[in-house]
Order: sequence, then structure tokens, then C-alpha cells
Amino acid sequence: MTISEALRLAARLSTVSDSPRLDAELLLAAVSGFDRTYFYTWPERELDSAVAERFLKLLKRREAGEPVAHITGQREFWSLNLAVDSSTLIPRPDTEVLVEVALEHLPEDSARVLDLGTGTGAIALALATERPNAAVKGVDQSADAVALAKANAKRLGLERVHFSQGSWLDAAWLAQVTCQQPFDLLVSNPPYIDENDPHLCEGDVRFEPKAALVAPEQGLADIKAIIALALNILKPAGSLWLEHGWQQAADVQHLLLAAGFKRVETRKDYGGNSRVTGAYRS
Repeated sequence: MTISEALRLAARLSTVSDSPRLDAELLLAAVSGFDRTYFYTWPERELDSAVAERFLKLLKRREAGEPVAHITGQREFWSLNLAVDSSTLIPRPDTEVLVEVALEHLPEDSARVLDLGTGTGAIALALATERPNAAVKGVDQSADAVALAKANAKRLGLERVHFSQGSWLDAAWLAQVTCQQPFDLLVSNPPYIDENDPHLCEGDVRFEPKAALVAPEQGLADIKAIIALALNILKPAGSLWLEHGWQQAADVQHLLLAAGFKRVETRKDYGGNSRVTGAYRS
């Protein structure tokens, strides 16, 4: 089997993926050790039989709907190669908008940053790469997610980012955090999908932890809890930035204003959907 023949099998993924060719290239890169540019330079190169066999096995897993990130165990985010597993959400390109907005509102000098529901550590690690003088922390209620985030930090040489287990719904953890030095900036990609949303039965989300996806109250319960927490742990004039569903911007704006936040702002994702809303503590 040549490289071009292998990649033509991407057609088998057309019913489960919006990017079948890219998926096939990523799977082939994972088993061959070649980067994707090599495939275009040497399309007629014969693949080793063992490589071809492993590729076909991975292709079959993708045909069954398993996410590419889970199959390869990695996903790029903000040019960082992150380890990924089923304990966390798979980092998505649109979440980079949250990083972009946070950086606009984060001082260049020393600052304290908290990433709530850190998962793989993607947001916290991205912010740390851009603000080397910032004290960045990430928390997650999942011990497995915290272990994964710590492993990513170590592999990327970002061990100065501190990850710990905790939850904005845990009264004991909340009491501990509110007694500490306040933060300049809070960021979060919390659960925000309604439990009755039909999209939970489609695509990659079928393989991701529901606790990281679904929230009560039409997906707004955790966002409400984070806004309440932010009032206690943000410095005066500190800011909070939240990723949310594309139809939730107005609701999140209302919640922030009702809590007394100022300068409320919403940003669109790369698909033109309202995706990130934030504001400043008065």
C-alpha cells in the first residue's frame, strides 16, 4: 500500500467526520512517524506492511466514531502538543478564542490567573506560554484530569503552572480558595450543554465525559456558580471570561450584569458564533 492509496481510504470516514482527509492524514502520521507534508512530497512511497496494518486498525476505530484525539492520544492547541484521553474534553480550536480574549485583558507583568475546569490544562498552559511572569493555576474536579494536566505541563516544560483538584460546587474547596490571595483573571470552559440537547448523541462528544459537557438549568448552572465564585476570588477590576454555547450569550451577559459585573463583552468564535463572554468585577 502506498501513501496515496492509504489516504484515498479517507472516503470511508465521510459519514463520521467533517474532515475525513485530515483525519486519515493524522492517523497515518501517528503510525508512520512521517509528518503530513511528507505525504504530499512522497505520495507513491510504499508503506511498511506493519505500518499499513496499524493504519487500517486505526481507520476502523475512526469509522466507528471514536475521536482522532483519543485514537492518537494527542491534540494540538495553541501550537502545544497536548496528551489527551477520555477523562477530559478534547481541546477545540474555538476555545483558542477564549485564550486570545484572556490575553488581551491580562497584564504583561506579574498576574494571578485561575483556569476553572482545566481538563488537559490547555487554556492554562497556553496562557502560561504567553505570559511567563504570570502565576497560573488550573483546577478540575477530576483527579484523572489533574494528573493529565500535570503530565502535559511537565512534558512542555511548564511545571510552574500549578494544577490541583477542586470544584466550584464544593463548599470546602470554595472556602479554601476565597481565603487565598485574589486573582487578576479567571477563565473557564465549563459544562454548558443542556442535558436534553440532541447533539450529545452525535460526533466526538459521545466519547467525552458528560460531567464536562452537561449542566442543569438549560446548561447555565455551572456558569452561574462560577460567576458567584468570581465575586469572591477576583481582585477589584479583575476580569472573568467564559466559553459558552452559541445561543447563550444573552443569558450569560444578563447573569454577569445581575451579579454587578461591568463592561460586559461577547466575542465570536472562528465560525462567527457568539462563544466567549466576560466582564470586570466592579
